[in-house]
Amino acid sequence: MVILCVSTLLHAQQENIINHFIIKENLIKNGKLAVIATDADENPLTSVSGTYQFVVNGFKQELEFREGVAITPNAIESSAFVFIKHRNQQGSHGRLYYVVKNDNGLNPIAISWYFLILVPAVILLAAYLFKRMIVLAVIILVGLFIFNYSKGLDLENIVETIVHGIKDWV
Repeated sequence: MVILCVSTLLHAQQENIINHFIIKENLIKNGKLAVIATDADENPLTSVSGTYQFVVNGFKQELEFREGVAITPNAIESSAFVFIKHRNQQGSHGRLYYVVKNDNGLNPIAISWYFLILVPAVILLAAYLFKRMIVLAVIILVGLFIFNYSKGLDLENIVETIVHGIKDWV
């Protein structure tokens, strides 16, 4: 009997842990993001309820989850990169999104870690293969960096996204 109760308690605690999440636009379209707790296959976990610590673009925020969904307190004013990270007993879990804001609302687009490595690597490889394009490649890379930085993506978020991606991949 005691073993059954302990097993049930451990199972309930494991269901209440957030290891994966996605973001979507809030249903009432008020410019805020909804963080949805999911399993590894991105199926929503409605059993998650309570207050959890998240880091959104470097700022610690406590998000109140009800039936697997929490709303960020701050509205998105313009298109920007959003890096969301959560730490629990199993480790740190983070995701990078580019949130496009238009007249229809918000459209979060997940950015995979390998794109952060692949795009600059292809530009550098093209510059290496065609020596006359080195100046053009440097100008493109600087422009890419300036665009990313102006939209809220700094070097720390890029490195953290790559580290989380490699950790999940291995």
